[in-house]
Amino acid sequence: MIRTPAVSGQFYAGDNSRLRQQVGQYLTTEQPRVDAVGIMVPHAGLIYSGAVAGLVYSSISMPKTFIMLGPNHTGLGPAISIMDDGQWEVPTGRLNIDSRLANRILQNTSGVTRDSIAHSFEHSLEVQLPFITCLSTDVAIVPIAMMNSSYERCLELAEGIVEAVRGIADPVTILASSDMSHYLPDRTARRKDGMALERVLSMDPRGLYDTVRKEGISMCGVFPVTVMLIASQMLGAKNSRLLRYMTSGDVSGDYDSVVGYAGVVLTR
Repeated sequence: MIRTPAVSGQFYAGDNSRLRQQVGQYLTTEQPRVDAVGIMVPHAGLIYSGAVAGLVYSSISMPKTFIMLGPNHTGLGPAISIMDDGQWEVPTGRLNIDSRLANRILQNTSGVTRDSIAHSFEHSLEVQLPFITCLSTDVAIVPIAMMNSSYERCLELAEGIVEAVRGIADPVTILASSDMSHYLPDRTARRKDGMALERVLSMDPRGLYDTVRKEGISMCGVFPVTVMLIASQMLGAKNSRLLRYMTSGDVSGDYDSVVGYAGVVLTR
């Protein structure tokens, strides 16, 4: 099965040449590359969040596989949906799904469902692929989409991922796709996002989960980031570094209603 693009020409340029040029303006060779256990990257249109995402991808070594966790914005499919076979396509290339690793996660986690419907029109993982394919096509992916989840469900998924990864010799990076606050005045968004990012940088997944709920922070990928933080710590991550935070107002000039974007890298 080939999962064809759902937001090509909308969130990013719709042909190979223009997309490579678009992605290229956000990548840099000035950053030292590290082996990342986990990363947090935004998923808006590249014109808005590309500078943050590009900095993250410029700062990490490409693993053999990305386990990609993203929010399910469409409401289609089960609560936690994993694609375990096929390819994902964007104008800059195709990436194979790591079926072996996907099936290990399925075997180790009761709350995950084998499903492709949830991924059909979802953009949160798709917009990562232009960056990945422009850096390497020798990378596999395991796409997982999440809807509302309890902390216990996040913990169970993280434990299943860790158990699966520990049986794999090749490098794996856990990718959590999330934007931050949505449609708030810039000053309010930065204040609220600061509270959430403090928990991310403290590698405090429970604190992040509780803070987002208590403070009403519209961080759409809080469940994927919670899972990524738990799993990364279990896999030995000890450092969490914020590479950049910005809002859509920094691009559009409209600071009355913004969306926040943050890029974070976790390392041992």
